[in-house]
Formats: sequence, structure tokens, C-alpha cells
Amino acid sequence: MNLRIMTQMLPDDLSPEERQELESIRCRKQELLQDIQRLKDEIADVTNEIESLGLTEERKSMQRNKQMAMGRKKFNMDPKKGIRFLIDSSLLKNTSDDIAQFLYKGEGLNKTAIGDYLGERDDFNIEVLHAFLVLHEFSDLNLVQALRQFLWSFRLPGEAQKIDRMMEAFALRYCRCNPGVFQSTDTCYVLSFAVIMLNTSLHNPNVKDKPSVQRFTAMNRGINDGGDLPEELLRNLYDSIKNEPFKIPEDDGNDLTHTFFNPDREGWLLKLGGGRVKTWKRRWFILTDNCLYYFEYTTDKEPRGIIPLENLNIREVDDSKKPNCFELFISDHRDQVIKACKTEADGRVVEGNHTFYRISAPTAEEKDEWINSIKAAISKDPFYEMLAARKKKVSSLKGL
Repeated sequence: MNLRIMTQMLPDDLSPEERQELESIRCRKQELLQDIQRLKDEIADVTNEIESLGLTEERKSMQRNKQMAMGRKKFNMDPKKGIRFLIDSSLLKNTSDDIAQFLYKGEGLNKTAIGDYLGERDDFNIEVLHAFLVLHEFSDLNLVQALRQFLWSFRLPGEAQKIDRMMEAFALRYCRCNPGVFQSTDTCYVLSFAVIMLNTSLHNPNVKDKPSVQRFTAMNRGINDGGDLPEELLRNLYDSIKNEPFKIPEDDGNDLTHTFFNPDREGWLLKLGGGRVKTWKRRWFILTDNCLYYFEYTTDKEPRGIIPLENLNIREVDDSKKPNCFELFISDHRDQVIKACKTEADGRVVEGNHTFYRISAPTAEEKDEWINSIKAAISKDPFYEMLAARKKKVSSLKGL
């Protein structure tokens, strides 16, 4: 509202001073309203920025969680490759302490795989083993109590040298937590093996000759640097094992039960091979956690292959040899190999070499159901497209 209109709207019975003051007040009011509107606009801008930041952080968190889940699955299939993937993805630091924490928490990890990794003879693996044991607090626990805690955190591997390294590290840690209980770590090491053997003898139904407490005591004479351990200590250990056997983690292959429990979809499909000779093979497919897994048999505990669905597209295709086909592919990047992995016949996990996956369903109805389920599971990462475009540009420049 301009000053001329405001002047016309002033009452006639006002003195010149009152008219001037009222005009001043109205002008000031107009300025304040404009300031208020400006503040509202600024608040709206800041609110949008905060919401945008929140979405960005949420997206990063979701991406991190997906990568962590993939790293755990890789670890359960091949511990060293799984750890390397997590380090390369900046989800784990390349330190013995950080890796030990990861194994100690054990979330989503197979305990057989943990045992295999901790038992390796590489210097770094041994460092991780000792860091893993530091996380166990054995102070004021008797030997059986400490062994119960230790042996539940992983599954002992079957290789004698691995067991030897792990039990030696356990004995060292136990003696540091409980100085004075044994004359040396060798005493603790020998008695620990004796207790594990006692557990097997007492609770394995195939062992008919069960050792008595007297025989157990006699077997362990002279192991304390040539001297005998207190008989009461040995009796207490015997009674503890007799009354309650060790709870040993089940060897369930690769602990993929949780991964494949309640999947989005599962069933038999035909998959076209990626080798030079293209052959169709029948595979059991499971769709879960934004990944497509395929197995040779429904009873297999390890998948033959894993196809992460991130940034993939799906389409129906016609095939001269098989009906009801669909393909997984990377949009606009036909020659780019899809990020996936498979298990070779010798057990090695290698990267896949498919630029597309062609799959045939038994019926048209099942084809449509699979396509819809996979579409719902596919996720997009805009940064992936940017990276792919940049790679393509660099590749074209190199060719000049």
C-alpha cells in the first residue's frame, strides 16, 4: 500500500501531528509484516535443508546397513574375503582390535566361520585371536566357567593346529585374569584339554566307559609344573562338567538359516549360464534382503551364487529355446558386468562374469510373480549411475 492511498484513508478529524504519527505507525507496521514474511521464508528454507539432510543421512544409514549385511554373508561363506570386503567398504578398520570386536559381537555371523578365522596361523589372525580373548573377562571364574564362556563364542575348528593355537591363547588369557591359580600357562593348557575330553567322555553316548572322579584326578597328577593340583579343585571341575555339559554351538554349515528364513519368494527356475557354452541349468532361487540367491539343491547350505539387486533392472524377453523368460540387466550399460559372486566346484568364491542374467520360469503366471517380486526388491543408488557414467567417459577418452 503506497503512502498516497494511506493518506486518503486517514480520519478527517486528526491534527497534522496525529496524522503524521499514524502514517508513521502504518508504515512501520508494513515494514514489520514484510520482515515477518522474510523470516517465514528463511525458516521454510532452513526446514527444507534440515529435512533434506535427514533424508541424506537416512539414505547413508540404509546403504551402510545393506553393505554390512552383505559383508556378514560374505564372511560366513569365506571369512577372509568377508573381512576384506568390510575393510574395503570402510565398515571395519584394518586393526586386530576392531576385527576382534566384530567377531566378539558375532551379530549375524556363523560361529564355525569365526572359529576358522581365529584359528588361522597368519600373524595378523593370531593378533586378532589375542584381541578377541582380551574381550573375554575370566577373572574369578573357575576353569570350567571360563571354558563355557570361551567355547560358546565360536565353534572349535576340526584342525588340530588351529585348536592348539586357540587353546594356548585361552590359557594365557585365563592365567592373566587369575594369577596364582596355576603355576604356568602350560598347566592351564593341559587341564583345559583334559576338561574338554572329560566333557566328551561323560556325555557322548558312544563312550561306554565313563571316567570316575578318581580316574580324572589320577590322570591329572603332576601337571602343575611337576606338582599336583588341589584335589578339591579337580573334583569341582569334574562335578561341574558331569552336572552340565558344555553347550557347543551347532555346526549348521554357514548359518544362513536367518538369511533365508521367511524370504520374499522362492522356487525352481532355469538360469542361462555365463560361460562360452550357454547352457540352461535348474536352480533353486531365493529372493530376500534385496538379493537373489540360487542353489543347486534345496538342501544346500551354501548358495552357488548371489546377485545383489541394487541398480539392476528387469524385463521380459523372448528366447527361442525357453518360454517365460526375463532378464536382470544394468540399464544403459549393456557391456558392464553385474556385481555378483558365485561358488566354484572347488569351493572358491569368485566374482560373476554376467552382463545380464536370463532366467526362465515354469509358467507365465510364475514369471509375472517373480518379476513383480524382484521389482519390489530392486533399489536404486543415484551415485552408482554417476560413477558408471564417469567410468564410461574415462574409458572412451583412453581409446582416443
